[in-house]
Amino acid sequence: MFSWLRFAGLALCLALLLPGCGEQPAPVPETPGADSTALQQPGGFPPRERVERLLIATTTSLYDTGLWAYMEPMFEDQYGVELDILYAGTGKAMEWGMRGDVDVVVVHDRAREETFIADGYGLSRTPFAYNFFVIAGPPDDPAGIRDMDPQDAFIALSQNATIPFISRGDESGTHAQEKRLWAAAGLEYETVRTSGEWYVEAAAGMGPTLNMANEMRGYALADIATFLAYQGDVDLEIIIGSGDAMRNVYAVIPLSNARNPEMAQNMVTFLTSPETQELIGSYGVVEWGQQLFTPCAGQDL
Repeated sequence: MFSWLRFAGLALCLALLLPGCGEQPAPVPETPGADSTALQQPGGFPPRERVERLLIATTTSLYDTGLWAYMEPMFEDQYGVELDILYAGTGKAMEWGMRGDVDVVVVHDRAREETFIADGYGLSRTPFAYNFFVIAGPPDDPAGIRDMDPQDAFIALSQNATIPFISRGDESGTHAQEKRLWAAAGLEYETVRTSGEWYVEAAAGMGPTLNMANEMRGYALADIATFLAYQGDVDLEIIIGSGDAMRNVYAVIPLSNARNPEMAQNMVTFLTSPETQELIGSYGVVEWGQQLFTPCAGQDL
């Protein structure tokens, strides 16, 4: 029979033992002089050394083709900085720039770039590469627009009004080029986009837009680099391409409120240096059999 004394002794032992039951995390020691906001590492290690970062907002075409993945380690090694690259359409990239979320924007819509700088968000616009927009479509070209002038092709598509045209519809640089082509064709963009079910707004990046065109056996405007990157996944081909009206120029803009103005300017220097220009010019030749981007540092494009 338990005595009250033995019961009290057992209770006392349990009270002493229970707090130590199970695995408990080791306490993280204080690091003398450490910033109290720094992230402590598991196991009581001191905070990681702070790494200087540069935030870039770029277009989907430069990212989806792998060009940034190609250049990123080179820049990081040369300047001792870590790049954080956000990618979206030109409109979204500029929105991030206006909000101060990034230090540099790399986009492809000259009219909006110049307005961006005039409004005080960017310091300068420096072109460093270009390629061309193309109109991609089914190999049998059901609309019969192959090799037309782009504006004539747009007129033909609007008059047919049965074969789908897939627009990015996302205020990207490609979407801006589409609007310019409708205007060159003498057609009001808002009238076109609401004229029937043949006009489809993907509200998505270039890859999903091409996939939609493939599934619907329709046409889409794309930059040639992204089209070539996705060509193996879709049954589409270039129906119309090249020509000055289809030139697609990429420019780098350091922001006026960049967290590290010197490092932001280093990105301009890097992209326009002879070494990087040569790399840009050769990129894609081995994998896709042709040049994806033409270097153009120093040209007024």
